Amino acid sequence: MTERKTIIRNGPIFDGDRLLHGHAIVFREGRAGQLLPEGELTEKGDTIDLKGDILSPGYVDLQVNGGDGIMFNDDPSVETIRRIASAHRRLGVASLLPTLITDSADKTWAAIDAAIQAVRKQVPGVAGLHLEGPHLSVVRKGAHDADLIRPMEEADLNALISASDALPCLKVTVAPESVSEQQVRTMSEAGVLVSLGHTDADFATCQRYVAAGARCVTHLFNAMSQLGNREPGLVGAALANGGLSAGLIADGIHVHPAAMRTAWAGKSTPGRIFLVSDAMAVAGTDQSEFDLEGRRITRTDGRLTLADGTLAGADLDLTTAVGVLVDKVGVPLQDALTAAISYPAQLIGLARSAALEYGSMIRISAGFDKCDWLPDRG
Repeated sequence: MTERKTIIRNGPIFDGDRLLHGHAIVFREGRAGQLLPEGELTEKGDTIDLKGDILSPGYVDLQVNGGDGIMFNDDPSVETIRRIASAHRRLGVASLLPTLITDSADKTWAAIDAAIQAVRKQVPGVAGLHLEGPHLSVVRKGAHDADLIRPMEEADLNALISASDALPCLKVTVAPESVSEQQVRTMSEAGVLVSLGHTDADFATCQRYVAAGARCVTHLFNAMSQLGNREPGLVGAALANGGLSAGLIADGIHVHPAAMRTAWAGKSTPGRIFLVSDAMAVAGTDQSEFDLEGRRITRTDGRLTLADGTLAGADLDLTTAVGVLVDKVGVPLQDALTAAISYPAQLIGLARSAALEYGSMIRISAGFDKCDWLPDRG
């Protein structure tokens, strides 16, 4: 039987670690056999000419609220997760965390059960679950329903620990106003990825919560205490503390490019800034509006807003976010791709195969206006 080979050339190739120019990649029966300078290419086979486009593994998105016209909050079920994951697959996302925005206890338990069942049924792309609330600060609620925000109780804590045992990743966004340091410590020790967000906590408080086990910050700059000259807030803690990684909505609307540039330059490592879409129901559709728990959200010029103008999630895909980092913030392409793929994958413990797979690769247009999976080879 003749070995099937596919050669991809004539464009930058990102292998998850490095961005290589002037190279070609040879896939043998779907697995990468060689990644070498084009001048050394001697293989023959089916050839895909990138024509300057970028070849990369698919994106990893840790904050996906909806897609395909629906929100996870609408009906937290396996079928809803399947539809949302499929919509984001079309946008180049290989792995995601379906995200439940602050809701009732019953809805939260249903979301946990749906995520567990989706993982067991191996729904493509589902890497776990993100619960953004309900244990937040009303002062920094953003588009979250203030009536549903509440302190964490023992039953909540026990349910989260149990869910963490059943999921490859459980990410929980909390605010110090509604969660104690001991609760954070208990969650962290149980394997929960604790993220600080929707909080007005001061710098010292945020530092204590990092010491207790928080490892992440939800949508840096948005719905949190800001960086001031005498009080650095959560923004300052996110940048100064190398133990924190931070999600970033890089649409140029939620955060000004100059602020993103400053944060990028000032971030202490090993924690990193990574990209999230914070996508809502309109992702993958041409819908102009949708409802979130009875509140109308309107889509206009790249913005999603409530009737009072409050931003409500983002009208964003990660190809666009990478383009904003590169073109408006001045981040090198390799670093922008790493922020959309490798950093979030590492944060949630997502294993990456040592050998690149043909079916896991996307083609990103050089102008960052579209992205496609490699064509089915039949």
